Amino acid sequence: MSGFFAAASKSDCVFDLFYGTDYHSHLGTRRAGMAVYGKYGFNRAIHNIENSPFRTKFSSDLAEMEGYMGIGCISDYDPQPLIVRSHHGTYAIATIGKVNNTKQILETIFAGSRTHFLEMSGGEINKTELTATLINQKDNLIEGIQYAQEQIDGSMSIFLMTPDAVYCARDRLGRTPVVLGKKEDGFCASFESFAYLNLGYDDVRELGPGEIIAMTPDGITTLVSPGKKMRICTFLWVYYGYPSSRYEGVSVEEMRCKCGAMLARRDRETWSRIDTVAGVPDSGIAHAIGYSNESGVPFSRPFIKYTPTWPRSFMPPTQSKRDLIARMKLIPVHELIRGRSLLLIDDSIVRGTQLRETTEFLYNSGAREVHVRPACPPLLFGCKYISFSRSTSEMELIARRVIDDEEDGKVDRTILEDYANPDSDRYHRMVDEIGRRLGFSSLAFNRLDDMIESIGIDKNQLCTYCWDGRE
Repeated sequence: MSGFFAAASKSDCVFDLFYGTDYHSHLGTRRAGMAVYGKYGFNRAIHNIENSPFRTKFSSDLAEMEGYMGIGCISDYDPQPLIVRSHHGTYAIATIGKVNNTKQILETIFAGSRTHFLEMSGGEINKTELTATLINQKDNLIEGIQYAQEQIDGSMSIFLMTPDAVYCARDRLGRTPVVLGKKEDGFCASFESFAYLNLGYDDVRELGPGEIIAMTPDGITTLVSPGKKMRICTFLWVYYGYPSSRYEGVSVEEMRCKCGAMLARRDRETWSRIDTVAGVPDSGIAHAIGYSNESGVPFSRPFIKYTPTWPRSFMPPTQSKRDLIARMKLIPVHELIRGRSLLLIDDSIVRGTQLRETTEFLYNSGAREVHVRPACPPLLFGCKYISFSRSTSEMELIARRVIDDEEDGKVDRTILEDYANPDSDRYHRMVDEIGRRLGFSSLAFNRLDDMIESIGIDKNQLCTYCWDGRE
């Protein structure tokens, strides 16, 4: 995942850009960058932030950079923003999204020109440079942005800065957000709406799906009107979003509390068996509070995340490092664990590795029982749109491995649809087996219909692909 921020100001914008970008640190842990444009032209800085937070790495750049327009990005993979020189002139570009058809795009590009690519990320072509190359196939930037979004199988939101304006384009189906803010001397655009509030900006509005605007210090101009079809990612509320975030007017924290309450309503028979409700820090906490408020079972924190050195919720991209950090960052409070029956709420179960180790950690700390209630349904499909994880195969998902074993490897779309139905026998067998493999005292997932009701947005406007395969 990634997050980005842009500012255009009648005065120097670097301070706002620095802190606005920093407020996206929960969305990525590998690379970060800022690019500005001012009287000295373009200036850019990119740093590795795997072992140091954004502010530490960019504090010296804050004093050296100057500009009245800028874009910043925090990424889990690609270094960006990039500075590109083309027939459109020189521009800086940052992107959020996923490209599933890189090979096909490259074949088309190479067949029509002798271009080359310089930015490689882990041996792969940087998706932001690939997007810029597609934009450069057209005669003007707006047609180029639209062309790039049309050619990419996946999703692509774009911030592109020229000497004249910052162009902001939300992906065609609005899977990721772009929101606008304003203050007396300028404007900003951001993935997260809370990122600009402490910088003195007021809300303007969110961009619609496929909408493209030009932002200058003097105002915002709509260049391409929004489309009518939206498929915003539901995981923004369940996991990605910071608690103070909101998307399409819906608060993340409020949604999670409602989600936990709905989990509790379907789980009444468990209330008498448990002593306390806990959330896996940090994304499970609000869900657990909602469950506790609805059930009357006390909420507690039997383990604490060590935030001085593990402040961010996102995990490194490699499984070995994820497993190591999962063991290291949670500190037990033995007095709240010993002899108790705990109900634990996490945002989701992906591979199951981390939650299995967390459960073992609780048992080893003296827990009598550990009941697990994920805040979303079982993940049956790998995300095609926003890089929820860097799984190389859907068989890395614990639910898919169980299904494959249950069906002796003979799995088709119809069978998967039956497993996605929470009222089917197959679904219940799958859940029981997942719980057995991961060592839980009991396991019950949130239902998709309850989760959607917690958000309060029409299902046709939400992307639920990873749970039900719906495009």
